[in-house]
Amino acid sequence: MKRGLVISVAGAVLGLLFCARHGAAQETAAEPASARGLVYVVPVHDMIERGLTYVIRRGVNEAVAQGAGAIVFDMHTPGGRLDAAEEIIDIIANISVPTFTFVNRNAISAGAIIAMGTDSIYMAPGSRIGDAMPIMVSPFGGAQEMPEAMQEKAVSYVAGLIRSTAQRKHHDPLLAEAMVRREMEYKIGDEVISPAGQLLTLTNVEAERVVSRDGRDEPLLSKGTAEDLPALLKAIGHGEAELRAITITPAEKIARYIEMLSALLLIGGLLGLYVEFKTPGFGLPGIAGILLLAIWFWGHHVAGLAGMGELVLFALGLILLLVEVFFIPGFGLVGSAGIAMMALAVLMAMVQHSPGLPVYRLPDIQIDRAMRTVGWSLAGLIAAALVLSRFLPRTTLFRRLVLETSETAAAGFSASAAPADLLGARGRADTPLRPAGIAVFGERRLNVVSRGDFIDAGAPVVVVETRGNRVVVEKEEPRALS
Repeated sequence: MKRGLVISVAGAVLGLLFCARHGAAQETAAEPASARGLVYVVPVHDMIERGLTYVIRRGVNEAVAQGAGAIVFDMHTPGGRLDAAEEIIDIIANISVPTFTFVNRNAISAGAIIAMGTDSIYMAPGSRIGDAMPIMVSPFGGAQEMPEAMQEKAVSYVAGLIRSTAQRKHHDPLLAEAMVRREMEYKIGDEVISPAGQLLTLTNVEAERVVSRDGRDEPLLSKGTAEDLPALLKAIGHGEAELRAITITPAEKIARYIEMLSALLLIGGLLGLYVEFKTPGFGLPGIAGILLLAIWFWGHHVAGLAGMGELVLFALGLILLLVEVFFIPGFGLVGSAGIAMMALAVLMAMVQHSPGLPVYRLPDIQIDRAMRTVGWSLAGLIAAALVLSRFLPRTTLFRRLVLETSETAAAGFSASAAPADLLGARGRADTPLRPAGIAVFGERRLNVVSRGDFIDAGAPVVVVETRGNRVVVEKEEPRALS
């Protein structure tokens, strides 16, 4: 019964992982690029948060795989999370496909930082870009004032980030920094573009004005104004290209919430397995733990982090662990290998290398986030295990599973003792003693043990020691005639 349940659960998990893989493959499948070229359009709309990174990662990977001629980020955002913006910048930093930002209509705060990470910026009529100074958001969603020391630290970090991002894509780093530092004056020659005490925010007209830098006439930031996406494609030389737009799938919307609860799902899954190991049989805690881990893994697979390799590694580790627990006595190499494979799959599922980089080069921000998630999960697991070890034995369910009373000598219980008259008694081995077996003494048939020697059935034996219910015998040698 238990083994059948284990096999069913393992099959359900493998089926879930296969469906996740198959579903994602269906969602991302695309026809090869046509002869007239292919341009991908990736939306950067509304608030920038972790869920947006899934869409951008999928769109960029698909565009690179399909040999697209360009990637256009259709941007209309008031900003959002800095860590999400930094991860998006890492995703697009080293790809060979040319990238364009179409500001349609706002690229504010984190949106401006992402725009600086693309090769070229175009803007729609009436659009705006800038105002990237970091703010602290309260748990209730509104902005709140930061302490002076914290504000300077945050501003310094964001200024360095947007400056380095602009330098990488050959935008003016001082212009980018003026979007972050209010106290900074930005001017070209003797002309003040943004006075001190004012964050830089540019309209489409201001951003495309031609200025002289180092003796060269070039746009201030924007390469031009385009009425819509078809006009933009014509301006960048892809007017006849096939346009392929990336849309957010329902699975990615669900994965967003799974990622938000990543640490809690990991803690719940591992805690369920811990409780299962501490209780006899296989039941609800083990099933819940396996399902929570499967949901966590599915969410990261949809997010574009966990691929087929991580899925297979996790499933194999789970199977080895179940085999060790239910089919092999004790706990040893097989179970340890299963745990190690599952742990490695969890870490690999939270880190993916950026397109255009060698496989061994992993983004620092993803590694840091993965280590923090695993660290918090382990800390939560240890804390929850300590609480359960203290309070679980007191619960009604646990008391039904575990014998709480003990039969001690102080309570009047004693083990059965061998009769005192057995010492020196002679009989014969009724079964082979190897070294334990059965011997017959008159009409009494008793369990006995030799001193380590093997004694054949029918051989004469003599009792040489009794201790409690333990009867020790030796083979009786034939007596010599005098």
